[in-house]
Amino acid sequence: MQKIGLTGNIGSGKSLVARIFKTFDIPVFEADVEAKTILYSPEVSKKVVQIFGYGILVDGSISRKKLANLAFNNPALLQKLNNIIHPAVKQKFKQWAELHISKPYIIYEAAILFESGQYKEFDRIITVFADPETRIQRVMQRDEVSRKLVLERMKNQWPDEKKNALADFVISNNNEDLLIPQVENIHLKLSSSR
Repeated sequence: MQKIGLTGNIGSGKSLVARIFKTFDIPVFEADVEAKTILYSPEVSKKVVQIFGYGILVDGSISRKKLANLAFNNPALLQKLNNIIHPAVKQKFKQWAELHISKPYIIYEAAILFESGQYKEFDRIITVFADPETRIQRVMQRDEVSRKLVLERMKNQWPDEKKNALADFVISNNNEDLLIPQVENIHLKLSSSR
């Protein structure tokens, strides 16, 4: 079984691509979703509050919006947060992967696969990209946030060109590109290279 990393910058459409892979009966581990779940576990929540302070709490629970505002504006704090969350996500993925050993490949979807250095742990990497303005508009609409906030988040990610150069497969998700044929082509290649 091959382990495939799927990544792309914010608003690129990597989650949509992951959903397409699922239609081919390929298991997809959504690292960013898992990280949000782990954030609310008592042990992790306590560590995060110790670093970021009680100001991130709303009604006794961590406010992801407040946490994001602090973390994405301070690279040192973002790194501390990642150092807490990433090991727990990695352990969950290891357990999850063992459940899908009979598949030709599995996918690990994560926004910062390259930035975290995790890309080295995968057999192949797929990146999804879209032009910056398209991404900005998608995120502003999806998350109901300002352009400024989107740009702040984008600052913490590698440029598409750098990610694409390191990837085994590159999917273009600009509005004029057909997504399903690109994903199907990759699926066929990965399924035949067991």
